[in-house]
Amino acid sequence: MALDPDDPRPPYVQVANALRAAILTRKFTAGDKLPSRNELAKTYNVAPMTVQNALRELREEGLIVSRQGSGVFVRERTERPVGLRPHIERAFEAQHVTIDFAGFSGETLHGAMAEPLDKIRIGRLRPESIHVRLLLPDPRQPWSLPVTVEDQADSPGFRQRAEEIMRRHTLAIVDSVTELGGLGLVQEATAEIRVHPAAPLFKLYLINEEEAFFGFYPVREHVITFGGETQAMYDLMGKDAILFHHSANDDDTSTGSQYVDQAKTWFTSMWTTGAKEYTR
Repeated sequence: MALDPDDPRPPYVQVANALRAAILTRKFTAGDKLPSRNELAKTYNVAPMTVQNALRELREEGLIVSRQGSGVFVRERTERPVGLRPHIERAFEAQHVTIDFAGFSGETLHGAMAEPLDKIRIGRLRPESIHVRLLLPDPRQPWSLPVTVEDQADSPGFRQRAEEIMRRHTLAIVDSVTELGGLGLVQEATAEIRVHPAAPLFKLYLINEEEAFFGFYPVREHVITFGGETQAMYDLMGKDAILFHHSANDDDTSTGSQYVDQAKTWFTSMWTTGAKEYTR
């Protein structure tokens, strides 16, 4: 599994990313012993010192622990908040990619998808199909959250500002995905946006129908400037939302499998009933 010579990142970063993805996607599970430094060096065709630097990164992130005389192990407490990006990147290695998102703006997803989409453009990834569905609050209807601090009322000015942010990120996703289909780089490529009248109190990502990421939006008082005036708002802080990961497995009765199944059921029910197509 040699590293990609065209990847501009330092080799130790590439090795760290590969190992991190393997841990977060449960290829290595809690308590597992990682291969030795020399074995990893052989696997990735790098120097042992490169592996050592990569392991240091993962150790600092709290993903692994070294035990003197025994080796390096995945920390037992891996049921902890995780990052979305390595899972999104890994998802695009599949032949058929599906991503469903329910939340506020899609900003995090936009950033996480940038690298795998670039890899498709230059031929380093070749999925046969990509299907993305984005479920957002309708910015053209009054919201129950976010609201003004003073009287806890809907703010049309804030909704307009929020719609501009939504459009910037979600339409960029739609255009990037559909472009891949238009260029013939992906056989089937669709991306859709639908809006619904409810305020999103959480964000949900469903990846390849096998993984779910869920996080609550904390509500914070936030002073915002729009229309030349400042306004104190009770805002939904997406960047403060901690994501928790659930994955389906061969056991349909496991917590992970049931969580993913119920999340898919909820998303589809919202998508097909209360949501409508967003028009540009």
